[in-house]
Amino acid sequence: MTTIRTIRLSSDDNVVVAVDAIAPGATVAGTTARERVPRGHKMAVADVGADAPVRKYGQIIGFASRPIAAGDWAHEHNVALHDFARDYRFCEGAKNDEVLAPDARATF
Repeated sequence: MTTIRTIRLSSDDNVVVAVDAIAPGATVAGTTARERVPRGHKMAVADVGADAPVRKYGQIIGFASRPIAAGDWAHEHNVALHDFARDYRFCEGAKNDEVLAPDARATF
């Protein structure tokens, strides 16, 4: 059996991105798919109530236009855009991991 790959970068995300197509009944990220989710699309991994934010990569990417159950395909048929207040502290938590010491780094 082949493992279906998904991407979830933040523990706050309520969707995962399908690296591979997800068939109905397949279990990924601890959730059973309720419908086919095409490759590159999103599947809810938690219930998202109507008008609640849909989060991907730790960011709000839209709002549920109707309730989305865990395992549902999240796409334009059930996700809408709304204005909302944003916190523009982009990359505030970024850090340099210093993989190599400065004198060991390649230069031109």
